[in-house]
Amino acid sequence: MIVNDLHKKYSNGVQALNNISLKITNGMFGLLGPNGAGKSTLMKTIVGLQSPDQGEISFNNVNVCSNPEFIRKRLGFLPQDFGVYPRISAYDLLNHIAILKGVSNKKERRDQLLSLLQRVNLYAQRNKEVHHFSGGMRQRFGVAQALLGNPDIIIVDEPTAGLDPEERYRFAELLSEISSDRIIILSTHLVEDVYKLCSNMAIIKTGKLLAHGSPKSFVEQLSNKIWSRQIEKTELEHFKSNYEVISSHYIGGKLNVKIYSENSQPAFDQVDPTLEDFYFKTLKNSDL
Repeated sequence: MIVNDLHKKYSNGVQALNNISLKITNGMFGLLGPNGAGKSTLMKTIVGLQSPDQGEISFNNVNVCSNPEFIRKRLGFLPQDFGVYPRISAYDLLNHIAILKGVSNKKERRDQLLSLLQRVNLYAQRNKEVHHFSGGMRQRFGVAQALLGNPDIIIVDEPTAGLDPEERYRFAELLSEISSDRIIILSTHLVEDVYKLCSNMAIIKTGKLLAHGSPKSFVEQLSNKIWSRQIEKTELEHFKSNYEVISSHYIGGKLNVKIYSENSQPAFDQVDPTLEDFYFKTLKNSDL
């Protein structure tokens, strides 16, 4: 998929997308940005729910801005809040969604449903009412419905929000497994998920593309340049005035700051950089 020079301005004057250009290939693609960055606008434009003011999106050499049905037929979507009908089993609900998606052949549909329930490890619970599922089970069911029809592209929005650590791990494994032969766009606030799952990513803010590349390469750019120390809360403004502070957070009830510096900082401990460091530094630089 190639996104080229996308612009979108809403009637209230908000420039939601401003010259966004991306190349997205098979695998997991992470989309990071603060609230209001333009992530939702970009995803809505990719799937054809709205048209850009300028630019185009091509998928398999087809301009999907002028032919949105082309991508809709090849699309799976897992929203952040996956609502379900009460008093209906996992199999029956998945069957209902499959019919809505146009999987009309009864035998083909049954084979696909059973196969997907096996794949997301819900076969044993196929006759259980979905509204009784745990958060992790419901998310796995959401993946199953997103995979109906064998889509070429899947968009998942904050998929691990609200999951406990064990469920997050199982869900991450499942996403990695299904991403080998299709595009999965992961929109999230969790930088850790992008680092663990995605081979490529983008950071956007106020509709602008700030960075586009691999998480590993971004972290490597900060090698030997991130420093940390514990400070008193009253010292924070002093450190912000005298150093390039990229983040501050509490560890064990004590305030710690991280700074970026290409030179040795004797009063600090050098620490291994993280993708979160790159993310915060990128956002901070965009405000300068």
